[in-house]
Amino acid sequence: MIKASEPMHILIAPDSFKDALSAREAAEAIRRGLARALPDAELTACPLGDGGEGTLEAVLAATRAERRECRVHDALGRPRQAGWGWIGESRTAIVELAEASGLQHLAREERDATRASTFGVGELILEALDEGAEHLVLTLGGSATNDGGTGMMTALGMRFLDADDQPLPPGGGALDRLHRIDDTQLDPRLAGLTMEAAVDVDNPLCGARGASAIFGPQKGADAGTIHHLDHGLARLADCMAERLERDPRNDPGAGAAGGMGYAALAFCGARLRPGIELVMETVGFDSLLQLADLVITGEGQLDGQSLAGKTPIGVSRRACRDGIPTVALVGRLGEGWQAVHEEGMTAAFALADGPLSLDDALSRCTELLTDRAESVARLFTARPA
Repeated sequence: MIKASEPMHILIAPDSFKDALSAREAAEAIRRGLARALPDAELTACPLGDGGEGTLEAVLAATRAERRECRVHDALGRPRQAGWGWIGESRTAIVELAEASGLQHLAREERDATRASTFGVGELILEALDEGAEHLVLTLGGSATNDGGTGMMTALGMRFLDADDQPLPPGGGALDRLHRIDDTQLDPRLAGLTMEAAVDVDNPLCGARGASAIFGPQKGADAGTIHHLDHGLARLADCMAERLERDPRNDPGAGAAGGMGYAALAFCGARLRPGIELVMETVGFDSLLQLADLVITGEGQLDGQSLAGKTPIGVSRRACRDGIPTVALVGRLGEGWQAVHEEGMTAAFALADGPLSLDDALSRCTELLTDRAESVARLFTARPA
């Protein structure tokens, strides 16, 4: 308990709330709520990301990276402006998959994992190579895709061909027809590029815990489509296995972002790292944590799968190590969420103040987040009369 004479130091470290708030916007909503109850408290905002949407923004805010913009194609092949980060002194580029091929750029009725492509991610990498990048941080998460990274690699010069030696159409739906991979036109600059890929899940590429089965439904795939997509990713891995010394399809994180984790491993020789650890390291989270009496984190949903590497769990593990209580404010508490207490989470609260439709919950997210933050602050400073 904080002594009454001492100001409370609270570290605000949320991820984004998908389809509602960016991590920065969520942090500001929480800050307003805390300030209502604790006007004298020291409030430090540290928006985070675990590899998905908003990770680039969090890294740019905490480093000397420059934000660059370029024209790319979204997951359905439509032109859009996308950002990436550049640290000139270390020749390092930061590419966020969701900037180009993110689910947030598609309306719900447009989501189609059979057609969605990561081609735009490859276009961002080409921009980085043109700038002279020697190291690339690729953040994976929030994708609309299930193409095993074939779109990205197509943009970089690789060809994925059917039995008639014709290029496959974009998207994961065509991968079951893959017959041959041609890398004779692959951009030669990739050979001199080292890559780290930030992932927020530990799923393998295929099977019951694979990319298609676990994440396909949120990308518009029904049961039959999931089976078809999973078969296509397996076919891709079979074709690549002939070229590789070791088959990485079952590596933790290979199923991230519709198989982009696998692509980073198999095509680019990347090192996969938990996204939240990479981001916390980059933003100097540990030094901020040393001053904190309480940490408030959050994201759209907290459930049993969050333990695989989502932001609130990464935050709570780090804070628990230093004996600092952590509270998560989330849009929804899903199945198995109680397991978060075993990972150092002090408490978790859903935002809804009554029965709400999804649309109402999204539209009121700022208001609800601010109100819950105020309630948490009042609880942590409560004293007997």
